[in-house]
Amino acid sequence: MYQALIAVFRCRVLSVLMCLVLALAGSVPVLADDEASAWLKRLGPALNMTSYRGVFVYARGERVHSMQIAHRYIDGAVEERLVLQDGGTGEIVRKGMNVVCVLPETGRVQLNQVIPSGPFAEAFTSQLVPVNRWYQAEMKGEDRVAGYDVVSVALSAKDPYRYSHQLWLEKSTGLLVKSHVRNSEGDVLEQFQYTSLYIGEEIPDSEFEIRTQGREISRTLDETASTESVVQRMNGWQLGWRPEGFVPAAAPRSGKGQAVAFSDGLAAFSVFVEPAGPVTMPTGASLIGATTVYMRQVKEGENVFLVTVVGELPPQTARQVAESVRIEDSLALGAGGS
Repeated sequence: MYQALIAVFRCRVLSVLMCLVLALAGSVPVLADDEASAWLKRLGPALNMTSYRGVFVYARGERVHSMQIAHRYIDGAVEERLVLQDGGTGEIVRKGMNVVCVLPETGRVQLNQVIPSGPFAEAFTSQLVPVNRWYQAEMKGEDRVAGYDVVSVALSAKDPYRYSHQLWLEKSTGLLVKSHVRNSEGDVLEQFQYTSLYIGEEIPDSEFEIRTQGREISRTLDETASTESVVQRMNGWQLGWRPEGFVPAAAPRSGKGQAVAFSDGLAAFSVFVEPAGPVTMPTGASLIGATTVYMRQVKEGENVFLVTVVGELPPQTARQVAESVRIEDSLALGAGGS
């Protein structure tokens, strides 16, 4: 389980750009700052309908990675390729609703086990989550990033259960070119920024072909998942508490257990519940940038279950979520939570 989560993190690192933009796109109603609202509403169209390619640097805590991206909108569908430039090889290729994730050093990640962020968070965008209830939007001025003029928008968390964000958007298109995730003390936990960027270029088909050696595993993203169908996946367990505003958004598969993902329209976290294996897993919290992994064991009768919370949450929030999980029907969960 732990190694699978680490592999998931690496897949999420590759999809960081899509992670932030897709979570925001389509879920930004009227905000307190009208100018900030207008800029945020351009994020979705900028991501989907602008052709661009470049290289950006992504830092999570002390870990720094460089990624190459190519993106275009052709025949009504998004095509995108993200390639890890250092620390090993790996790539994500998306063509329409089909996504392939390649991590050859650790084996390919089954996309139905990936926490639904970035290209896996497509269902989030249709929920119109009222982001302004949980974040205060404010214009922070102008700047230049990778040779382009940009504006900066801050999204400050209104409670201690989530992180704040700052976004830098290219002025002519609204494309996200830089971002920070900050804790309540103002420390930057995660950040990304383009080091080179070319907007509006025609990109050839060859830029969207998988080049990493290995067996391909792909998944077609599901646009039809509803909140009701997601909640039905919580079979035999209940989540007693979650931060206000986080709603069920997806139900990724999780081996022999169950998983449900929640989103507030900007951040996301997943709860995994599965029978504990013969190997004792480390419990407590670990942090990778702004992503917290919190594990605890829950005993129900003769059965022991491993509860894991993973997502862009402060450690104390992840702990409260994990400790609120209640096992209601251990026999049903242990027998059929695939």
